[in-house]
Amino acid sequence: MTRLSPSVPNTSNERIVIGRVGAAHGIRGDLRIIPLTDFPERFAALREVMVGDELLHIESMKQQGKNFLMRFREYTVREAAQRLTGQLLTVTRAEAAPLDEGEYYVFDIVGLTVYDEEGHELGTVENVLKTGSNDVYVVRAEDGREILIPALRAVVLAIDVPGGRMTVRLPN
Repeated sequence: MTRLSPSVPNTSNERIVIGRVGAAHGIRGDLRIIPLTDFPERFAALREVMVGDELLHIESMKQQGKNFLMRFREYTVREAAQRLTGQLLTVTRAEAAPLDEGEYYVFDIVGLTVYDEEGHELGTVENVLKTGSNDVYVVRAEDGREILIPALRAVVLAIDVPGGRMTVRLPN
């Protein structure tokens, strides 16, 4: 089975979204950070991060439930920090959490052209559905039909992200 991470790229400059800034917390500029990654442990190693279009340096951080409280050196008072609310935290693709063999980021799968074993083009992956037991690739055919392909090794024969293609064996 293919494991996917939902981290989302900012395709304009190949940055990967790892979180979103929530509300300000306290008076010293702390902000609640909502993780948008399957790898929240990545936050422990962060020293700087892009928030919107601004590179910010992390002065302090602590986990609070599923979220994090983060203070940036550039924003030391609540009023200034709260202007960041709603912005996305991004890292470069090189800073992305490494994946094991056979694991892909969702954004690497979306956009791949899908072919059957005989080389016939079936369509393009538009979305990845999380179903619990296995993911399902939503493929849009040229005629507008939607083809649902289970992300199983018996079905997905090859994924070539650099080549932009996926080869599948459709179930009978």
